[in-house]
Amino acid sequence: MEILPGDSITTCLSPLVHDLICNLGFELKEICDINSIVTQNGEVRWKAITDRVRYEELGRSLDYRRSVQQLGPVCEAIHLHISALTKAQFEVQYSPWYQWTAYPELFLEILDALESSEPAAVSLGVMKLASCLERALGDVFLLVGKECPFLLRDLLASAELAQVFGHAVMDVLKVFIGSPCGLNLRNVLWHGFASPQDIPPKYCSAMLLLTAGLGQLLKSYLHHTKATLAHRPFVTLTNLEDVIVFPGVTYEVLSTLETVMTKSNFLLKIMLPYWEMAVSKFKSRRFADCTMLLLSQLEAGLRRLFAAVNKCPDRLLTAEATILYTTFDEILAKHMSDGSINQLPCFLGEPAMEFLWDFLNYQEGPRIRDRLSHGEINIHEFPEEAAGQLLTFSLVLLLRFTEKGTVSELKEEAAIQLLVRLAEGYRSRCHPAFQLQKQVLSCEGSLRLWPVPPSPEECCQETGSLEGNSEACACNSLISKILCELCHYLPGSACAINGLDGLPSENVRLLCPMLSLILLLLALELASVHAVRGKGAEEQQQYLRFLKLVLQYTENLVAYTSREKNKWSEATTLTHTVLLRIWTFSEKKQMLIHLAKKNTNKVDIS
Repeated sequence: MEILPGDSITTCLSPLVHDLICNLGFELKEICDINSIVTQNGEVRWKAITDRVRYEELGRSLDYRRSVQQLGPVCEAIHLHISALTKAQFEVQYSPWYQWTAYPELFLEILDALESSEPAAVSLGVMKLASCLERALGDVFLLVGKECPFLLRDLLASAELAQVFGHAVMDVLKVFIGSPCGLNLRNVLWHGFASPQDIPPKYCSAMLLLTAGLGQLLKSYLHHTKATLAHRPFVTLTNLEDVIVFPGVTYEVLSTLETVMTKSNFLLKIMLPYWEMAVSKFKSRRFADCTMLLLSQLEAGLRRLFAAVNKCPDRLLTAEATILYTTFDEILAKHMSDGSINQLPCFLGEPAMEFLWDFLNYQEGPRIRDRLSHGEINIHEFPEEAAGQLLTFSLVLLLRFTEKGTVSELKEEAAIQLLVRLAEGYRSRCHPAFQLQKQVLSCEGSLRLWPVPPSPEECCQETGSLEGNSEACACNSLISKILCELCHYLPGSACAINGLDGLPSENVRLLCPMLSLILLLLALELASVHAVRGKGAEEQQQYLRFLKLVLQYTENLVAYTSREKNKWSEATTLTHTVLLRIWTFSEKKQMLIHLAKKNTNKVDIS
């Protein structure tokens, strides 16, 4: 596709950021004695590290550039030290100090990454270390504080962690992963800015040692305070089953992806090692690793597309500390930061956008990016289905941005064409409207299973039966009228209700027909939800007040009909009042169904 021509880009780091990460920490040629940094027993001498941190002349603001420069020789000494250890030696000296994290075995994997010949191994190691460390620091925060900050930078700046580890130690962490003014290793990797060659391995080694040192400081704190560190339980991916649309990944899919990734203009060539490792990790059943790599590279590729269609090529690079980074949040947003319309959603198309929103953003979706990057999920148990869906979606996206004729044979294969059709037909499963639809159907199914509701007479002697209650009869009459009105907006084949006579016999009492009415009303309004755009601002507010009225009624109904209160007379009065309001609102033609198309046979309430 011409919009993404072949690339000659060598880095996605802006000049200042590239200089900070790749050059500044190598300027001082000083050789540090490792024995001044760590003892023979593996105990970190924090003062040798914190003394290297520099501050602005006025106040205690960190001077990040000078700090990176001064810490460079320390990181080099640590890297040489770590590299010289055998796995057994490393395990003896440092493994006990990783037990404070929820994933102590990860650090042996990162040691392997430092020795790996795969270009992307160190970058993946830093990504995993950062997410694991963030989760562990959050657990420590809760020893002192109440509510853990969501963002890592806020967590590192908290007084609670400074109380446990000390301000000087937290400043060291800020230099590495806590600020866009520093190395910012977590963000440049998780957001797909850094290529494999942009990340010096010595910073990964330094993070390994710093994490062990934090474990040593924490042990001392727990000893003095007699406190016990508790790990928060891992979360599971919400509603993952709803977003499974592609079949399981086959050898053919993996083989096709390996071919297409070398020809697609969607990805930058400097990022190819990440894609190669993602496929390798899927093959070795390391599904969390695969997903981490795919997420960062989807963001990198979509940012490239975002910059092209919105004609802002500078947004491809990391921003400086004072300028907004272009991340998924803005890439998928309706508007640009300057208020103009983002052209990417229109260019990419609704199916692709809805898939990305479902997987990444919607609160009712799996939100795999948040879960993984903040260390909230057990990566050993990360589901194959989630990785498979993202991998297949990535393949379809890469195919779309291959030049004509380059992979025409692959595109014509039946299995690949099926995946493309599934992707093009995707509809959101995690949008609030879909989730409401699920709830409506679930409630309707529950109502069908209800036994005959006990009459108020059976529940409370002071209340007569519905048949003898004039207000209840008035309610039944209103329910019949409203149902008849709503029937006009049902598909022709579904319009079989004639007042209450068409309802099952067990629904002749008040509560069940009323709830059925509300469910029908919600289903019809949900099917016409896009018609809300036809309402003015004041009409929208009136409509919201109407919905809140119905919501308040159901909440009050729960309270009145509970075993504790058992106020059936009040429930009947409440029902009569709200039915009158619903009827009035319907009579004024203020519902969404009244704004929708007149051809009710086209209304989809499935």
